[in-house]
Amino acid sequence: MNIQIFGKSKCFDTKKAERYFKERRIKYQYVDLVRYGLSGKEFDAVLRVVGGIDNLIDWDGKAPEITLMRYMDDSRAKEDKVFDNPALMKTPIVRNGKAVTLGYCPEIWQSWE
Repeated sequence: MNIQIFGKSKCFDTKKAERYFKERRIKYQYVDLVRYGLSGKEFDAVLRVVGGIDNLIDWDGKAPEITLMRYMDDSRAKEDKVFDNPALMKTPIVRNGKAVTLGYCPEIWQSWE
């Protein structure tokens, strides 16, 4: 297993995901999403698996960009905006090879073990 957790330092679900893997003694790599972001290939792979940009955006966030994106029709423009500002993504993004989950999903992570 090659677990990567992309998250925000102040996100409670990210902390819960880290705790989940620590308690089971599963090694993981934590990447601060706001500081380092996703590479282009990682971003495209995550988009493919989660089903598009609208599923990746954290619509409950308080950033003013999210309010503006609600009215954007162009998905490519949304992708560019989210890629440039990773704080707009739902967290944690947990990867195990090509498998990806958004948010706290222990029921799916159990099947990875």
